[in-house]
Amino acid sequence: MGTTSDAPITNFSQCHVGILSHLKAFGGLPALLAPAEQARQVAQETLKFFRDAVYEHHAEEERELFPAVLASATEGIEMDQVKFMVERLTREHRQVEATWTRLEPHLKKIAKGQSADLDTAAVASLVRDYSAHAAFEEAEFLPLCQTILSRNSNHMAALGLSLHMRHVPPVVAHI
Repeated sequence: MGTTSDAPITNFSQCHVGILSHLKAFGGLPALLAPAEQARQVAQETLKFFRDAVYEHHAEEERELFPAVLASATEGIEMDQVKFMVERLTREHRQVEATWTRLEPHLKKIAKGQSADLDTAAVASLVRDYSAHAAFEEAEFLPLCQTILSRNSNHMAALGLSLHMRHVPPVVAHI
């Protein structure tokens, strides 16, 4: 049994337990920095990509592709099928964009290295919904577009030219 004269030494020894515990947590900090930096970069890149690519992709489909296919589809079953698909795809665009609008403020915080309450279910939903949207478009809608628009090479050429012109930088005339 220790005597009361041992108490100061025991107090010093007990301090080491707390110090070592904190140092152990501190020692793990470098391993946490890389994932935190990766999260910041993914958030930053996704913010830019979604606005520059996804919204533009939706707009091009709705301004160019959907009207071209609707204008070229034959009346009856084909037209009904195209209308149904275009309505579905447009509705899915709005749903994905609505989910994005809810997530965007949180991603902006993460991109700045700030703490954010990111709705992980909404992230999973957006990824799942867009993956299903793209799969439907690739497997069903785009092959139908190819069939419809390729009946008239002028329709396909007009669509190609229109899309090309949207991606050509404007020429500034010198006066």
